[in-house]
Amino acid sequence: MHQIVKLITVKADTPNMASSTASYPVVDIHTHMYPPSYIKLLSSRTTVPYIHQPSSPDADPRLIILASDDDASRPKSARGRPVDSTYSSFDEKRRFMTTHGITCSVISLANPWLDFLDPASALPTAQEINDDLERACVENNTSSAHAGLKLYAFGCLPLSASAKDIVSEIHRLKSLPHVKGVIMGTTGLGKGLDDPALDEIYAALASTSTLVFLHPHYGLPDSAFGGPEVIAKSGHVLPLALGFPLETTIAVSRMYLSGVFDRHSQLEFLLAHSGGTLPFLAGRIESCVAHEREFVANGGHKQGPQRSIWEVLHSNIYLDAVIYGQPGLKAAIEAAGSVDRVMFGTDHPFFPPLGNKDEKWLSVESNKGAIDGSYPQDEEAKKKMLGGNAVRVLGLEL
Repeated sequence: MHQIVKLITVKADTPNMASSTASYPVVDIHTHMYPPSYIKLLSSRTTVPYIHQPSSPDADPRLIILASDDDASRPKSARGRPVDSTYSSFDEKRRFMTTHGITCSVISLANPWLDFLDPASALPTAQEINDDLERACVENNTSSAHAGLKLYAFGCLPLSASAKDIVSEIHRLKSLPHVKGVIMGTTGLGKGLDDPALDEIYAALASTSTLVFLHPHYGLPDSAFGGPEVIAKSGHVLPLALGFPLETTIAVSRMYLSGVFDRHSQLEFLLAHSGGTLPFLAGRIESCVAHEREFVANGGHKQGPQRSIWEVLHSNIYLDAVIYGQPGLKAAIEAAGSVDRVMFGTDHPFFPPLGNKDEKWLSVESNKGAIDGSYPQDEEAKKKMLGGNAVRVLGLEL
């Protein structure tokens, strides 16, 4: 695809950036929004997921998206997390971009997407939300008031609907010029991403060259961390720091072991949070596959994966750089095969500063700092990860 890239000058905003200015696009590939139609949908519900509107006009609504957050022993005004305007305001998104020198944001619906909808309402709801996202991107990108700040989007899929409806929306999204892929959770149609019933969906995604941004939502069972009492002592640290990355790792490993990437060799995924622990464990997975007696290659009766996991990582998978440190980023780059398959992200509006709202976001600074620190003398590598790769892979016009 032909890309039109207009390089702009942005001020470097980390102390250890190699230069004071950089002439290249900075693209945030992992950044979320709850558009108006989605806020309305969650606000109309009383069971997880839902948004609780407090009686006090000064209090922020509360977003309850995990069953563990819906604790009946606590008032609804204290459940979940506060949802201020940063979750739904495009002005706030642009303000955040300007503060951090971000040229373009590829926005996506945050979890839990549309997995919870009944089949009859899933398709029209997905269409409404995807049209909301396209409209917001058009309004932003054609406005002289927002020159220099571009928006694109990952659409959402009506995964609780029929396969026919899901496939139809995949094809319809190709007619929305600002929608550059789709976001999906790890449950698929309810049975995980290795579910054979997803083959028709995967075939449509592959044939339309639709990139899938895979993002976790449910984490691991509370029992994996010692139960609710242990989790309560550390808030969301264990479920988010460990549960989310492991959820992604397990989901992709199941896809690999079930032969999804053998059957759909053109399927492409972008994995959130640098692929979880996959970069660290890929070699171990490869070794276990080679020694698994259940697989045909070793005299068993079950067909195991026919391609190396390294081949899949190098040809079917991209990784974001939302890893917050150099060791993790270096592992992600090694696993991906090159810097060409790793893309900068922020996870905005999650993980905001807990102090002054006007201060720089640690989640942004640490991700940018990891890129700079990993390649202090290689400006081209940094340009690719900070924006060039996203421009190339998604065909962005900046």
